[in-house]
Parts: sequence; C-alpha cells; structure tokens
Amino acid sequence: MLLPAMLALLAAAAPAPAPPASPAPPAAPASPAQAELPAGEALRAQIAAADAELFDTLFLRCEPAHMRRIVADDLEFYHDKDGATRGADAFVADYARFCTERLKPDAWRARRELVASSLVVDPVPGVGAVEAGEHVFYERKGEGPEKLVGRARFAQLWVLTKDGWRLSRVLSFSHRPAQ
Repeated sequence: MLLPAMLALLAAAAPAPAPPASPAPPAAPASPAQAELPAGEALRAQIAAADAELFDTLFLRCEPAHMRRIVADDLEFYHDKDGATRGADAFVADYARFCTERLKPDAWRARRELVASSLVVDPVPGVGAVEAGEHVFYERKGEGPEKLVGRARFAQLWVLTKDGWRLSRVLSFSHRPAQ
C-alpha cells in the first residue's frame, strides 16, 4: 500500500518527459571483467583472499589509501543497522574517521572472522564473483580482553578488473548478538 502511494507521489512530482532524442549508443557495462575469471576452487581461493584482505584492512589496519584500492569507484554498501553508503570516496572517508577513533588508547576495537564453512562463491560471467556467507565479530576496549559479541550474514559482488579484484556491492544483514 505504501509503495504504490510513494510511486504515485513521485510520478506527480516528476517533470514532464523531454521530447524523444536520437537513440543513444548502447551503454557499456559499468564494470566489465578485464581478465579471465578463474574457475572452481581457484575462484573461491581468490575471493577468500580478497575477503581476508578487505576485513584485515577494515578492522586491523588503518590504511585509507590501501582501502581505496580494494573498492570499486561505484561501491554501494547496504547495512541493516547503519544504512547505505554510496561511492568509494564516501566509504573510505568513513573508514578513515573510524581509523582515527580506533587509535585512541581506550577506544573500542573490533575484529571480524569469517565462518569458513559458510563461504559460498559463484562466478558472474563477464563481471566477477558473488561471495556470501556468515561472519562473527569480536570486541575489546583498549588493550583489554577480546569478547565474541555478534554474528551477521553478508553478500558481496567482487568485480574483476585489469588491476585485480574490486569490491563493488555489499549487503550486510541479520546482525545479531553472538549465541
């Protein structure tokens, strides 16, 4: 009921359509694969390595320039608790702020661990690969003891470029306390 009402409101507010223009050439894919996709276990191993690099950089290092090389320009990150972040520059700016806060002596620090048995990797021909699975999170205050605090699911689209794997889309959801 709400969606049709929103669509009607948007349609009413939209400007009148412009007269038809000459046909545009077909759009190129946003992020075409620039290298041949590996198959089977090789693909799974490469994506698992890219995943490990991403989360090691995100939680354990503070290297915005390196993080920027991991993510695609058109990154879209959707999180069930924190909302959406669109664009690599916005994502890296948030990461840099997080890094600065994490460096304080009494700051909360987190670590993510992939639940290895949950990892699924499927090829996306001409693009890259979809990765999905579950992960758990640990926290500690300052240099205090680490504690398992949460669990969540994720799905990520990795695009294979001539420069390697780039994270393009992220769905991070079902965040809940650790059981």
